Amino acid sequence: MAARHIGLNLIFLVPGQTGGMEVAARQLIPALIEAAPAHMRFTAFINREAASAKDGPWGELLPAVTVPANAASRPQWVLAEQLLLPAMASRMRVDLMHSLGSTAPGWATGRRITTVHDLIYAHVPEAHNGIRAKGMRVLVPLAVRRSHRVITDSESTKRDLVELLNASPERIDVVPLGYGTPRDAQPMPADELRTRLDLGNRRLVLSLSAKRPHKNLLRLIEALAAVPPPRRPVLVLPGYPTWHEGELRQRTADLNLKADIRFLDWTDAATLEGLWAIADAFVYPSLYEGFGLPVLEAMARGVPVACSDASSLPEVAGEAALLFDPRSEQQIATAIERLLGEPQLAQRLRQAGLARAARFTWERSAQLTLESYMRALAESDPRRAS
Repeated sequence: MAARHIGLNLIFLVPGQTGGMEVAARQLIPALIEAAPAHMRFTAFINREAASAKDGPWGELLPAVTVPANAASRPQWVLAEQLLLPAMASRMRVDLMHSLGSTAPGWATGRRITTVHDLIYAHVPEAHNGIRAKGMRVLVPLAVRRSHRVITDSESTKRDLVELLNASPERIDVVPLGYGTPRDAQPMPADELRTRLDLGNRRLVLSLSAKRPHKNLLRLIEALAAVPPPRRPVLVLPGYPTWHEGELRQRTADLNLKADIRFLDWTDAATLEGLWAIADAFVYPSLYEGFGLPVLEAMARGVPVACSDASSLPEVAGEAALLFDPRSEQQIATAIERLLGEPQLAQRLRQAGLARAARFTWERSAQLTLESYMRALAESDPRRAS
């Protein structure tokens, strides 16, 4: 079989700033390299930030080429992806370019596959602001139109692409993600973590997400206020800070909940594993998700889960979580109280969650991705998407 050169477009990935898309890329790539047939070789195209960090599988498991752009600057990222990347890939004779971050070059000499993780920009416009919001409204539809195939994380996002962007369902491959990052760090001891966060002996509810409007943390805070103080847990909110965090903190103060909520930035692995180890429940009230990796993260660690019944989350959670209407503070509060107050329910969800998470592996994600590559490479006309 003829050798095939696969390019991985990772220009979007600024280490520590790209959320679930970064987790997905970091975990998929090693599984992809391991599962790929001998006739496939890979090159990663990365930005200057990722090149400087030197902490990814690119450059270790596969060659990495630095595209001269600082992707934290949105204009530089767009310029690099639309102009520099196609020219570099052409010179390197890339047969197929897989863009892993929902946007992609509008032109290329070979085949193109784009992973579109979600259509948040369409469903929850306030999730992005400024130039990013405008860019996503242009770049994501462009990527879908110009790609030979599109990969999505869920059937929910596939439906969005068909209904909102008129994409052909025959060109869309659903590739569920694995259950997240491997547990390669020892958890911070419980006593040390409780002291550091001033938790005392109180019960802990964890909600792990970026602090952006569509994550619906305002309603989660309001739901916590509805839990009577004698039964109220501490809510811990790790996740990178955004312009929205000020509003969250103000609402916390207005509701007199400063003693009941801990705002954290992204935490190191030991701290995060420590939080998973002492969490009594995980609550994920997001209004819209292309997949919802944190739900599987919690299930894989035996933490009982309650989550939104919106978009892809029921698809991921199955019967292994309590589902609630994310627009109802009362339903969220009831879910919290049930997870903390019904031991038999919590135990059932722990067991169901472990079994559910085991079904989502990066090995399966890699195999389905490779099948999508073969479909794209089998197309008779390489300019079909032009």
